[in-house]
Formats: sequence, C-alpha cells, structure tokens
Amino acid sequence: MFITVVMSQTLDPTSQAFLAAARATIALEARALNEMAQTLDGPLGTAFVAAVRLCMALRGRIVVTGMGKSGHVGRKIAATLASTGSPAQFVHPAEASHGDLGMITPADSVLALSRSGETRELEDIVFHCRRQHVPLIAMTLRPSSTLAKAADVALVLPDFGEVSLDAPAPTTSTTMCLAMGDALAVALLQARGFTASDFGALHPGGTLGALLKRVSDVMRTGDALPLVRPDTPTIEMLAIMTEKALGVVGVVENGQLVGIFTDGDLRRQFACGGIGDTAGAAMTTHPKTILPAAPLADAMAVMSEQKITSLFAVQDGAPLGIVHMHDLLTAGVR
Repeated sequence: MFITVVMSQTLDPTSQAFLAAARATIALEARALNEMAQTLDGPLGTAFVAAVRLCMALRGRIVVTGMGKSGHVGRKIAATLASTGSPAQFVHPAEASHGDLGMITPADSVLALSRSGETRELEDIVFHCRRQHVPLIAMTLRPSSTLAKAADVALVLPDFGEVSLDAPAPTTSTTMCLAMGDALAVALLQARGFTASDFGALHPGGTLGALLKRVSDVMRTGDALPLVRPDTPTIEMLAIMTEKALGVVGVVENGQLVGIFTDGDLRRQFACGGIGDTAGAAMTTHPKTILPAAPLADAMAVMSEQKITSLFAVQDGAPLGIVHMHDLLTAGVR
C-alpha cells in the first residue's frame, strides 16, 4: 500500500520550533569550526604541526583512545587515519586497563581525546605512555588539565560551550574534535604523498573501490587475448573470435596493435556485400584503446561513449590485455 503525504505550505508551530533548533545547532557548530580554524594561526597551529611531525616519524600505529562520546569520535578518527595511509587503531581505555595496554608499544603514539582532560579511565593509558616512552598527543579543551600537561603535544581546542545550556551533552566539542581528527588525517596523507591509487588499494569493496581500481587489475592477458596477424585468413580469425568469446579480435603487426575486427564489423561488411580474405583486409584501423594504468571508471566512460563492449589495454602500441564490459560490471563499476 502506498501512502501519499501532502506537505502543507505553512508548518505548524511545533515544526517551526524543531527547525529553529536545527538551524541554531548547525549555525553554532559551524561558527565554532570557523573560529577554531582561525586559531590555527596561534598556539593550536604550532601544536598541530608538531602532532603531524610526530605521527610522520612513527614506526608503529597511531593509537586513538577516549571515553564516552570522545571514544565514539576517536573510533571514527582512527578509521579515517587508517583508510588514508596512517596505520591506526582504537583502544578503549577501560579495556586497556584489563590487558589491552599490550596493544600500545614504544613504536606507537597515543592520541587521547577528553573534553575535560581529567577522564579517570585514561589514567592507566597515560601512565603506560610515560613508563614505555610512548609519545602522547592530547586533544582537549582544557590547557591546564592533567591530560594536557602529561602530553608531549597538546591540541587544545577553543571552548565554545555546547549547544544546549539545559543539557550540555557534547555537541560542539565533539564536532570540533571530529574536524581536528579529519584535519590531522588529511595533513598526514598529503605529507605521505598518499594517492587515489593508494586509496583504492585500501578500499577494494563497493562502488568507490571499483572506480579506483585500474584496468590492469581486471584485464584479461596471455592466452585469453584474441590476437591475430594481418595475414591470418578470415575464417581462422572468426574461429579465434568465437573461441575467446569477447566479440572482438585484435590485429597485431610487429608487436603493435594495428586494428580490430568485431562482431559488428562482421555484420556490417556482410551487409555491404562481403568480407576481406584476411584479417588485415577486414580490420578497422585506429581502434579505441586504453592504458593498463587507467582507472576502471575511465574504461567504462570510453565504452559507454563509443558504445562498445571490449577495450584493448595498450602500452606503447603493444596490446597487454583486454577488458570487457562484463569485467567492469563484475568488479562493481556502474
């Protein structure tokens, strides 16, 4: 059963109150982010650069930790770091006190999040860092807090308060922490020279991963390539095209792809009165090709634009592989 919802032109007072709360929340958090960006010209910026340099020098991982809402934000920061070329993991502070401290080694650095900087559950991790000489980066709103003072680098974010005065649950503060974590991840990926190809290697699943894969990742090579010489008799060329089941044959001379012959060429030439005796006489010259290093998205674009289903991957004129539309669809390209 389908239900049609008709929206009235004028929202009721309750709806207006809801939207007013939403606009106020978003506006306040946006203003906090903008003002935090401005403070990067001061001590926060100096600390940020120090944090990036510290993370760049690591031999191990960035271990992110935090309790409550800070922990939820910390998990996201760890995931973003890991997916952009900076090995990272999240360690829950309560679990750390029951054995997970062993996950933190002197080769690592700890990024600890705490709005107040006095989160009791972080005490064991801070002590472990001092004892094992593990660099500690703090992200807090309190410059004089225990966490900030214990840290090698303290990212002290400006305190703009929370959105609600009646129930000051973390809102603005967690948004700023999340943004600072993203800033750290992006600065690190740029410093490492992390590329779209690297990103694709870490995101092989889903449509995004498929679009970032290369033609060389899926192309058919070796005996799967339907290749003939220009002097190959037409009947033999057709047999090879049928055997390889790609609807196309590449014609190679002196190691260079000089033409192709497709199912469509066969129909068109028969309709015009006949077909050449050899592959060289029947082929279409100057075929569309693609580089093996090209993204699969580019191969899909060429196939869609040219209305073809197969594309030879060519390097310096030599056919190294062939990719079929079915290969792209199987890989998840849409």
